[in-house]
Amino acid sequence: MQSQEFEFVYEPARAVRTVLVIDVVESVRLMDEDEDGTVRRWQGVVDRVTREVLTAHGGRLVKSLGDGLMLEFAEARAAAGAAFSIQRVFKEVNEGIPPDRLMLGRIGLHTAEVIAGEGDIFGHGVNLAARLTTLAGPAEIVVSAAVRDQLTGVLDADIEDLGDCILKHIAQPIRAYRIGPPGPRPVIEPGSTKPLQLRATIAVIPFSARGVDPDHRVLGEVLADDVISTLSRTSELHVISRLSTTAFRDRDTTLAEIGKYLKVSYVLSGAYRVSGADLTLVAELAEVDSGRIVWTQSLKGKIIGIVSGEDELVDEIVARVSAAILHRELERAQSEPLPTLQSYTLLMAAIVLMHRGSQSDFERAGRMLQALTERIRRAALPHAWTAKWHVLRFNRGWSTDQHGEAKLALDCTKRALDADEHCSLALTMDGFVHTNLLKRLDIAQERYEHALEVNPNDSLAWLLKGTLHAFKAEGKAAVESTEQALRLSPLDPLRYFFESLAATAALSNDSYERAIELAKTSLRGNRTHTSTLRALAIAQAQLDRIGDAQHTVSELLRLEPNFTIAKYLERHPSSAYETGRVWSEALRRAGVPE
Repeated sequence: MQSQEFEFVYEPARAVRTVLVIDVVESVRLMDEDEDGTVRRWQGVVDRVTREVLTAHGGRLVKSLGDGLMLEFAEARAAAGAAFSIQRVFKEVNEGIPPDRLMLGRIGLHTAEVIAGEGDIFGHGVNLAARLTTLAGPAEIVVSAAVRDQLTGVLDADIEDLGDCILKHIAQPIRAYRIGPPGPRPVIEPGSTKPLQLRATIAVIPFSARGVDPDHRVLGEVLADDVISTLSRTSELHVISRLSTTAFRDRDTTLAEIGKYLKVSYVLSGAYRVSGADLTLVAELAEVDSGRIVWTQSLKGKIIGIVSGEDELVDEIVARVSAAILHRELERAQSEPLPTLQSYTLLMAAIVLMHRGSQSDFERAGRMLQALTERIRRAALPHAWTAKWHVLRFNRGWSTDQHGEAKLALDCTKRALDADEHCSLALTMDGFVHTNLLKRLDIAQERYEHALEVNPNDSLAWLLKGTLHAFKAEGKAAVESTEQALRLSPLDPLRYFFESLAATAALSNDSYERAIELAKTSLRGNRTHTSTLRALAIAQAQLDRIGDAQHTVSELLRLEPNFTIAKYLERHPSSAYETGRVWSEALRRAGVPE
């Protein structure tokens, strides 16, 4: 049998790779001055790169270039990390060496399709990576736009745009970037004062997929987008943008690192699985400083509803997250000394405590607001909320000095507007003072309308404007304004307060069943809010449900034993209008003493 000879033909393969080229600066001069020492140090660099750096970052040594190296990596982030490690190797090799004898490397990186031959790689991308080293100074790293596009600033690298650069033997200018090791950079200039945060800050990390088809991986991004959008509607939280949080998806990043990079108080993350048309999400909310999980739950939703925006899963997540943050800040505010509390803790807790029925909670809210206004004298929000505190103090009978409280409240709104003339909350609270303490409803209406010119989405301005219409027996306008407030603030932590005043608006429109519905819903959120009980008793009496009205009044008098018809007419803004006569008569029939 005649033997046959076979000729092996190597078929080159094409693949997208990130090519890293190292070039030693002034290698010829270093060799001339100290050949043995230069060779020894260079061999030390090569040995550590091949044993340590490539092992840690998953790269491959393509070839030695005499006074340089060519490496390849499957992806750009790993290559950038390797470049930073290589520069640290050079630094360590140079320890104890005189400045004029330092061995310094410059590095170029480019991502492109390359042709892999036997023991080597070829192609335009390889040449471009080598040319990029000529743009790098000693100990610098320069990358192409193809690499930069795969890096996240701060997280993967500190990135500086060099603009369009001319490279030898490259026909068109190349956009190049200088990169340095990753890490947060100070936002505040040295010597300046760091602003005091008045809202807790939360980052929502896109939810991770667990064992799902590639078609379903986008659901984590969709959910995160919707949660961020919905959370952003609340005035109590500052929500980090999606563009800043998406870089953390599927990264092995610790809670402390996320907190350091994004400067947040809380992080919401989670993972989901898909079964048929159903999605199950396990979400958790973590507090960055303590590392404590403050809320976690398994939630279910329909995929088609999530994609179309009709599923209630997002609303449920947002409601539970908001409640958990509020509970945590209240817990902190009630257990720690005021001077040690974060500014946003003081403000969030004060807002909630001042709306509770307990006088001790109310007084603590006043101390919190005072501490906050002393800490941040030129911030509008604390002064605006303090104005409301003075109004509520008189309305609840904890102060008999109506004119004194009015003067203090107006001083607060003036300070708030001096700090920010466009603060819609300050304008709204100024209207609140004129409504409830001075009974100047004409001025109050001007303030509310001005607030809504500044911010048409200010739900509190819509709410208080609606109650002003209610006091004046303008029922249709009252209901329209308060219903708008409810639409704008569907997940407000003080939802019960909105529902309470919406019940008052319904009274003025003779919508007594609706008033009862709103009042009862409000009482589920806060059973000690006496104005809600008044609205409920009035509605029940107007429907001739006197037994129910008397029961409601007995609860009202338990909470406010000194409440009388005379005090109601003295304090209530409706006393000069027909509504004051009708409502006081209904309370009288329900059993409120004269």
